[in-house]
Amino acid sequence: MGEILADQVPASAAVMEEQLKAALERLSIACDERAPARIARYHQLLADWNTRINLTGDTGFATSLDRHYLDSLAPLRYGQLFSPGASLIDVGSGAGFPGLPLAIARPDLQVTLLDSLQKRIGFLQAVVQELGLTNVRLIHSRAEDGGRDSALREQFDLAVARAVAPLPVLCELLLPFVRVGGRMICYKGPSAQEELQAGQKAAHLLGGAQLEYLPVEIPSRPDWQHCLFLCQKKVKTVRQYPRKAGTPGRSPLGVGASKPE
Repeated sequence: MGEILADQVPASAAVMEEQLKAALERLSIACDERAPARIARYHQLLADWNTRINLTGDTGFATSLDRHYLDSLAPLRYGQLFSPGASLIDVGSGAGFPGLPLAIARPDLQVTLLDSLQKRIGFLQAVVQELGLTNVRLIHSRAEDGGRDSALREQFDLAVARAVAPLPVLCELLLPFVRVGGRMICYKGPSAQEELQAGQKAAHLLGGAQLEYLPVEIPSRPDWQHCLFLCQKKVKTVRQYPRKAGTPGRSPLGVGASKPE
């Protein structure tokens, strides 16, 4: 019989909670005292639901701890990015990253999770109910449609997304949600610098200021080159953006001749 790897054996909630506490201390992140236990339960729900619907690839806790939970929370080290009581929308939330860990760690944040797939919304709703998260609401919508909805357009202090699309596409999907004076926060990997020029052009078209680069380190993963791209909203986004669903991905702003659909 083959050897069973440690990460293939489900960790108990107590073990996960202790590992989360230690990891958050190493990151010097100040969290709500209930956060480690809540994230541990969140992970149990994620692993269970992932057997029925495709939410994420690897649900082993050792991998998920770094790849999902700490990666989502690492920007909290820069406290000035998340002011007390800020309203935040996570666009294309998927299995809830980064919005749910942020909502769990910072109950003062008012977090909206937006996703286009009803099955994922069903999972997120189960987590929110199980954990008793009163600072989270869920919206089933394409990002492009949500960005045109007057109830959501330019209503948020922060719009965030993680591993969703190239930078110029993210600008068109996120900046319409951000109020003037608010900020877009894009979680990106090592290839993001290649997207910077086109991303900057897109940001200007959408009312954004200069893109800012901020490295993000996970102590247990020194080989990772993760970063944030930040953009403050200077002026309102013109009515034509975001373009209709699917167009930003097919014809990104700032890349060649973008179609004004």
